Amino acid sequence: MGLWVLLGMPMPAFGQLTITLTHVPASTPDTATVFVAGSFNNWNPAASGFQLQPVGEGTYSLTLADSIRGAVAFKFTLGGWDAVEIDSSGQDVPNRTFTVPATGAVTYTGTVSGWNDGTPPPSTVSTSVSVLSEAFEIPQLNRTRRIWVYLPPDYATSGRTYPVLYMHDGQNVFDTATSYAGEWGVDETLDSLHTQGDPGLIVVAIDNGGSHRIDEYAPYTNAQYGGGEGEEYIEFIVHTLKPHIDAHYRTRPGRGETGIMGSSMGGLISLYAVLAYPEVFGKAGIFSPSLWFSPEVFAEAEAARAIPLHSRLYIVSGGQEGQNVLAQQAQTTAQERLVEALLSAGFQRETEVKAYIDPEGQHNEPFWQRVFPDAYQWLFPPQP
Repeated sequence: MGLWVLLGMPMPAFGQLTITLTHVPASTPDTATVFVAGSFNNWNPAASGFQLQPVGEGTYSLTLADSIRGAVAFKFTLGGWDAVEIDSSGQDVPNRTFTVPATGAVTYTGTVSGWNDGTPPPSTVSTSVSVLSEAFEIPQLNRTRRIWVYLPPDYATSGRTYPVLYMHDGQNVFDTATSYAGEWGVDETLDSLHTQGDPGLIVVAIDNGGSHRIDEYAPYTNAQYGGGEGEEYIEFIVHTLKPHIDAHYRTRPGRGETGIMGSSMGGLISLYAVLAYPEVFGKAGIFSPSLWFSPEVFAEAEAARAIPLHSRLYIVSGGQEGQNVLAQQAQTTAQERLVEALLSAGFQRETEVKAYIDPEGQHNEPFWQRVFPDAYQWLFPPQP
């Protein structure tokens, strides 16, 4: 909905999507409940209202709400990520994708080869990563959250100070075992670059809040989807988490050495952070930003003349994010509008704003993993 409003175009009528499974493993318990978890329910593996109903032996079906439109991604579960679908060889399966078309009701038909037996996937986190806290206090929102910290391989022996990058959706940053849609492999990337002489940096990854994710990553309230807690979430990073990190690790605390990065809604809140707190964040990685959700950020960008010089904003979207031409064009147009607003505010192209559309990029973790190395090296060039 938001992309069409953003572009000032009439919203087309979308048809409902019915998801049907024509086969599940024979081992599926008769009492099991099959759920669908995806981009439309914050990847909740046991979301109320997203249970498929048995309609015959081994067959299940669910018709989604009218409000679920456009490109969607999803997987099937038995109520938890420890019981998610797997392929016939016992491996994880890629996210299923489908686009609800502009007219008529449609059906997605699929099968499930197997279910995870409860054994979590092996951890892929490197030895450079540790968990700072499983329940770090967020006083601004009266919640707690797991916080991860990546330290450069030479941190214990170098005695040097390091810049810091704050990242959202921490579950997906380092570890396949905790990810719900694939991981970015940030630790492996940075470890590899370190062997090539890269000086490195500290990465602080903050888990999303599950059902609170959209609220926390949206700086303004969207009448249909919620949001509006983004300011408090960024205040948590600025006033609570960053002071803790600076007090306990050898950081370079200045704005020129502090960045923030995320994708989708995480890209939106990263953009907001660098505009709202330019004295704290001098760098931002803005991947596939959900600009449609909070179009108020365009006005924020246009009014950003007070931002200190030499900020760096890396902005990228994929040319195949929407899986249909209209949605792809909408994302491209929104990003171009953002870039023009920043340039009109006085930012310099290439030296302060690097923005492009990757023709092969899709709205998923493999794309963001692929562009992360270039974004990191542009945002944090080696210091003389």
